[in-house]
Order: sequence, then C-alpha cells, then structure tokens
Amino acid sequence: MSTFKNKVAIITGAGQGIGEGYAKHLAALGCRVVVADINAVQGQRVVDEIAKAGGTALFASVDVSSEASAAALVKDVAQRWGEIHYLVNNAAMFGNLDFNPLMTVDLAYLNKVISVNMLGAVVMTRAVAPHMPKGGVIVNQSSTAAWMHYDYYSFTKLAINGITCVLARELGPRGIRVNGIAPGPTDTAALRAKVPEEYLQGMVAQMPLGRLGTPEDLAKALAYLLSDDASWVTGVILNVDGGSLMRA
Repeated sequence: MSTFKNKVAIITGAGQGIGEGYAKHLAALGCRVVVADINAVQGQRVVDEIAKAGGTALFASVDVSSEASAAALVKDVAQRWGEIHYLVNNAAMFGNLDFNPLMTVDLAYLNKVISVNMLGAVVMTRAVAPHMPKGGVIVNQSSTAAWMHYDYYSFTKLAINGITCVLARELGPRGIRVNGIAPGPTDTAALRAKVPEEYLQGMVAQMPLGRLGTPEDLAKALAYLLSDDASWVTGVILNVDGGSLMRA
C-alpha cells in the first residue's frame, strides 16, 4: 500500500455508519480527513473521536444535493489544506428513507432522494475534481441493492454504478481514477433501523460467509481502491458483501 500520510480525503455522510468507519480508518492511516455531513452534532463527534485517537480531521457541513453547498465546502478545504487527493461519495438517504411503491411515491420526495443518492456524487465530483492532482481517486458508494430491484433506493444505487463508469472515462485522461464499492448487509444503526431482526437472520443464513459485514470490512476495501496498489483500476464496482450477491 502507498502511504496515506498527509493526503487530504473528503468523506461525505461520515457522521455515522459506514462513512464514519471510512473516516476513522483513513485518519488512522495518516490522512487529513474532512468529515462532511449534514448532521453537525454527529459529524463533530466523529472528528473529536479521530482527534482523541491521534488523527487529523475537521467537520464540514454539506448538503450533497446543493452545488452551492458543495462549492463552499471545497473552497474551505482547499484554503486550509490545498490539494484534495481523495473523495468518497458515501452520503445517501437510507436509514431515514421512506420506502413506498414507485407507482405511488410522492414525486417531490422521489426527486429529493434522486438528488442526494444519485446526483450527489456528480455534484461533489464536479466541485472536487478541479482541486485534485494527477493520481487523485474518487470512490462512490453503491450497494448490492443495485441488482435487487426492490425500490427507488435500488435504482439510485444502480445509477451510481453507471455514473462511476462515466466519470472514470471522463476523468481518466486527467489521471483521476473513479471506482465504486457495493456493500452487502452491513451492521450499522441504519440497517437495523430499516430491516427487522428476523429478516436479517434469514439474510445471514444464506450468505456464504455467514455474517453481517462491518464498516471496517468496507474501510479496508476503500483503502485498497485509494492506494497506488490499485493504480490501474478504474471504472470498477467492487462487491464487499460476504458473497451475498454473486454476479457472473
């Protein structure tokens, strides 16, 4: 693995769950981490815990669906720390998401979900990429739900896969790699808030590795995709899911 020391990493949705795990892992590897979240209380908690562990982090408020908010975040980070080496587009509506049939969901609400879960990655990438040096890396958070076709959360994650590949083509000539991670069922407060325990147990029973994932499982995969060990890897969606979804 290449050194991460003093590299600048922005992680959206880093105030809890998988994003929190990403932020803490990268900070432990030596990155200067921007905990970007719409929830200031949770975001600052993560920053304080990183500092207590000896890492370097700052909290930045951001609404990933807003170009103005993304631009303000990036301007502040660039002024503080200069170039931005890594962007992790993790923010999404999930734990607080209202699941309704596609045929009946309120369209204004659906557009909000799309603006965060789909277009948020585009908004943030457009804001950050001009501040990335050659060798910069972007990782978008997908989900194995992308291939399950249950609801609008699923199709927003399927769209993230396509967005990842399009951005990989567009930014490759600038020396910027773009990949995605598709987590399987991961033990977070958001998952347990949305999925009944009996259903979770049934899912685990069918998984080849027989357990829920952890944010640390995903953070290790993230570190690989960000590292120079993956210097010839772009446009890839990496399943990190305990074998819960196998694709030919």
